[in-house]
Amino acid sequence: MTHLAEIPAWAAVLTALLLLTGAVLTLIGTVGLLRFDSFYQRVHAPTLGATLGIGCILLASMLFFSVLESRAIIHELLITALMVVTTPITLMLLARAALYRDRIEGSDEVPPPPSE
Repeated sequence: MTHLAEIPAWAAVLTALLLLTGAVLTLIGTVGLLRFDSFYQRVHAPTLGATLGIGCILLASMLFFSVLESRAIIHELLITALMVVTTPITLMLLARAALYRDRIEGSDEVPPPPSE
């Protein structure tokens, strides 16, 4: 069994920086969710925070466990791929559903549908 003391200092520092960056990006997305007023403004910030934040955190995980186990650990790439693909798609689906609902209700805050 390996111990944390066996991790080189450069890997520990880089892992800590990536984790901190990911946490800060996720926090910025959360603050954006709380700060903005309308649904359309609120839905954008957490999506960016989640995508960029989880990317940094997964890079940190890949680096740490690759150095710890002395072999490439790449199963986090599947998590990264799924997050990068599904988060923006979910944003688009939520925004379109809200836009459709607001147009049906006759809200003045959304533009009319394009003329066909």
